Amino acid sequence: MALHCGKTCRQYLLHLAHDSVDFRLPELKALLALRGRQCDPSEAFREKSPFWRLRGLLEEDVLSVMSRTVCGKSAFELWGHGRTAAELKSSLLEYPTEKMTPFLQEESTYKINVYTFNKTLLFQDRIEKIDALGYLPFKGKVSLKDPDHIFCLLEDYGLDPNDIPEEPFHIYFGRWIADGQRELIRSHSVKKRHFIGNTSMDAGLSFIMANHAKVKAHDLVYDPFVGTGSLLVACSHFGAYVCGTDIDYNTIHGVGKASRKNQKWRGPDENIRANLRQYGTEGFYVDVMVSDASKPVWRKGALFDAIITDPPYGIRESTRRTGSHKEIMSPPEDFFGESHVPVSMAYHLSDIFADLLNFAAHHLVIGGRLVYWLPVYRPEYCEEMVPLHPCLSVISNCEQTLSSHTSRRLITMEKIKEPEKSDVLAHLADPRFSPYQGHNSFREKYFSGITKKNGKGSERTATTESDGL
Repeated sequence: MALHCGKTCRQYLLHLAHDSVDFRLPELKALLALRGRQCDPSEAFREKSPFWRLRGLLEEDVLSVMSRTVCGKSAFELWGHGRTAAELKSSLLEYPTEKMTPFLQEESTYKINVYTFNKTLLFQDRIEKIDALGYLPFKGKVSLKDPDHIFCLLEDYGLDPNDIPEEPFHIYFGRWIADGQRELIRSHSVKKRHFIGNTSMDAGLSFIMANHAKVKAHDLVYDPFVGTGSLLVACSHFGAYVCGTDIDYNTIHGVGKASRKNQKWRGPDENIRANLRQYGTEGFYVDVMVSDASKPVWRKGALFDAIITDPPYGIRESTRRTGSHKEIMSPPEDFFGESHVPVSMAYHLSDIFADLLNFAAHHLVIGGRLVYWLPVYRPEYCEEMVPLHPCLSVISNCEQTLSSHTSRRLITMEKIKEPEKSDVLAHLADPRFSPYQGHNSFREKYFSGITKKNGKGSERTATTESDGL
């Protein structure tokens, strides 16, 4: 029996990249939410599949998603699909003719592409599959270089490269609508960026974070651990005004040793602002400043539409804050000497996340999102390790595996209410809102896992495993 879309509905096929698999669905939901739409997949939805069938959308919704997504490759208006060529034919013949006709006119040009997932076809096999679609009423001329309309036959051969079937598990045919923004991963690669550091965030993940946060034009976005500003670059691309802070004076001011090979010192114009200038978004740069994330420096009230950050984990960058263990924490009132340079002390991961959530609860607008990375030791991970706050609701929790024993999880939270006095009591009374002390030993577990796997001599290679540690 053919599988087809009824005459009263229109379905769309989303072809997704098969990397960052865990991040794809939250990105799609966030981008549809910007349009006031909800994600409505088909009954046979499989999250790990490279093909998703979506219902209840307008073509304008799909175009909006594809103008931003870095997880999606292409989108199609789905005309038919089936498990076999016979089912596909039956499905296509039942598709409403009035929906096909505008794209099959005699004066128009077209071409048909064949795409296979997890299998490579010979050129002759592709031609035979196109010829087999002769039952479709194409009236126009074929134009391979500049067609008016592009159609695509897509075949899914499963996810196991070691067990590729002779025939596809599913076949789709549709009209191409738009491609995603995968090109941004190449054009914004940190390899080509003017100012980088040891922990500069990968371009693809930066754009994914901006999409999860629903960053849009005229938003004000803040990164409290800004580093070299990779996240500010991604957010400014979508028209948001960006600002950030960092405790590292040298990074904020772009001075000191360079992170590039064969370059000893940073140049005079290497800074975050120069990065935005490189991509033509300098007009969205508000400012960055040296500041301690554990200290209150902002006026009270909701200031930011989104807070997006990658806190230090203690691997590549140390987790430090200003302070002292001494009894006297500040100079006396009659002190008129030179400016005081504060000493630093350990800033535990559990405190970093508790401060971050508390800051977001007080300084995000209602509906604003907090997006941040949480490092975890995989053998011990459980949902209770994710920090919670009474004013913030967890939207998504996506894993990026770093090694056999470590990963980091991209946590997206949305502000649902303003802080109240009772929330302070909730932090004390409800264990769900208490900082998880197990985060503080992540660094030791990270290196102990490396040692067990590769021996003590391999510890020095641990810092090459991931970005942003």
